[in-house]
Amino acid sequence: MSIQKQYLKTKPVCKVTFTVAADQQVESVALAGDFNEWDPTALLLKKSKTGTFSTSLNLEPNKAYQFRYVINGEQWVNDDEADAYLPTDVSYDQNSVLHL
Repeated sequence: MSIQKQYLKTKPVCKVTFTVAADQQVESVALAGDFNEWDPTALLLKKSKTGTFSTSLNLEPNKAYQFRYVINGEQWVNDDEADAYLPTDVSYDQNSVLHL
């Protein structure tokens, strides 16, 4: 897993690219977070020829965003390269946190 942040000079946004390396067991990866109301179907990552899944979002800088990946529509996982982790409001798990 990886997160790339690119602050754009022409717009007041940060382009964030989320990438998940997958094995043969993974058929789909979605990105759910407070930027899409935690909808596990709203943002599916695209699978590349190399087998990785990725997507990019333009997010407002100077904010923190919580998110998790949803693997195969059922397994919620964190990003190993998140800036921090916070407890969720709905379980004993934690959410990944992205500081921009």
